[in-house]
Amino acid sequence: MRKHDVPREKRIRMHMVLIAVSLALVAGRIAVVVNPEGDSAFLSANDRSRWVSVAALVEKNTFAIDDLITIRGARGHRLWDTIDKVRHVGVDGRLHYYSSKPTLLTTMVAGVYWVVHQTTGLSMTEHPIYVPRLLLLMINLPVMALFLITMVMSIEWSSASDFAKRMAVTAGCFGTMLTPFAISLNNHLFAAAATSLTLYIYLHASEKVHDSFAGLTYRPRFWPWAIAGGSAAFAVACELPALSMFVLWGALFGILIPRSIPGFLIGAAVVAVGIFGTNHWAHQSWRTPYAHRGVGESVEEFDWNAESGSDAVESLRVRARELSTFAKAESIQIRALQAGGYEIIDESSENGTLRQRQWKVQSQANSKSASAWEIAKWDDWYDYPGSYWRTGKRRGVDLGEASRGVYAFNATLGTYGIFSLTPIWLLMPLGLIYKCFNGPFDRRLLAIAILVATVVCFAFYIARPEIDRNYGGVSVCFRWMLWFAPLWIYAIIPELNEMSESRGGRFFAVALLVASVFSVSTSLDSPWQSPWLYRFASFLDWLN
Repeated sequence: MRKHDVPREKRIRMHMVLIAVSLALVAGRIAVVVNPEGDSAFLSANDRSRWVSVAALVEKNTFAIDDLITIRGARGHRLWDTIDKVRHVGVDGRLHYYSSKPTLLTTMVAGVYWVVHQTTGLSMTEHPIYVPRLLLLMINLPVMALFLITMVMSIEWSSASDFAKRMAVTAGCFGTMLTPFAISLNNHLFAAAATSLTLYIYLHASEKVHDSFAGLTYRPRFWPWAIAGGSAAFAVACELPALSMFVLWGALFGILIPRSIPGFLIGAAVVAVGIFGTNHWAHQSWRTPYAHRGVGESVEEFDWNAESGSDAVESLRVRARELSTFAKAESIQIRALQAGGYEIIDESSENGTLRQRQWKVQSQANSKSASAWEIAKWDDWYDYPGSYWRTGKRRGVDLGEASRGVYAFNATLGTYGIFSLTPIWLLMPLGLIYKCFNGPFDRRLLAIAILVATVVCFAFYIARPEIDRNYGGVSVCFRWMLWFAPLWIYAIIPELNEMSESRGGRFFAVALLVASVFSVSTSLDSPWQSPWLYRFASFLDWLN
């Protein structure tokens, strides 16, 4: 061993200790995770939406969750019910409830549960505390390990000081809000781990390319590029705005090693098949539930005076019978919608099987006549009796922030702030700017890509309509940007390196890290609660 390798070996051993401690912390929290009622390991409607879909797929062989959401716990509440669900006609022609969450991750978790269920006979519906805990240990812990290990290897590719590398690794292990999310079933941890893996493969390839310039032969093979393409695409499957970084990853790999593109695209294509294939399997649609929030194809336009009363309803019933594609329309249900218009459900029994069709009756928005109406195919899966999203039940942050300026402030420096809750990220903008103008060409391109993706994704969320400007709902941070964690850790290294040269700089860096770890520690019991800054501001009556 060469003399200058000794500090590196010691540092890596310490990195492994930090990773082990971080994983032990997560494992300990998973081992005791339980909801406030004490009868399941489901911490919120968000993760419950995924869990109920996993249980239905394995135990009922269907994505429909109707049977499970009616199960009541010992205290009388619906143990498996969730607000994150949609309703639409299923493959059997009947209306069913489904999880609104993307299906690829759910299907993968269901695969692990199927193995556990077949080998042990344990079921989540019978053991809603211990089986989910077991699955979280089997799934989240390895995913967290993948994130941490690839993060450490990416940090070690940098030429920063020993202090900077140790600080960056410590920040990754204990200073990001990914740690609280590691104790529940969610998409953010998976997206961050996939992004970290892609980053490591790119940096590894970059180092090899530079070695080849020094006289070493580098012959890239297929599998690293296929894995990079697959991991970049899987991040998109978990976080749709990661599509921006996926495109940039493709460009980065193509510029670095043009021969990597076929493998990259093949890996991405495999994941794309999984995304669209599982979605069609679950919903008989190539579009995700999030894309079914409006009105479908217009069926008929007519003039109608939609005054309330039995005559209006009976008039619609007659029109529905005329539109019915069933041989015999046995039941026509008419429901007035809170937002205006009517829902028509057409039912008929064919060969002993109940079949259903849906239409929506609404006023034509572009018409000057108040009596101009249309009947359209139903395509708003979020509008059903009792829907949290359509019946005025939304409250708190779910109401949405009216002001985009206030929203942007709170998402950065306010109660849900990226920088206020995780102050170590204050070094990220300066670090990225430095990397954009310094270092090898491929590293400068990487920094530019990270900066562009960060700005684009943040702008995307700020530009969302008011109903979607909810900070990610009740959660401990602005969670939609969590998948950037490995990229931002890579970005803060230059600033940490600069600060390592003075005692004051090192002290300030440690203070930022300590403040970040403090925020993480306030959230270890559940990621599905308001940030500590929000709770403190509420205590001081600073919030409306």
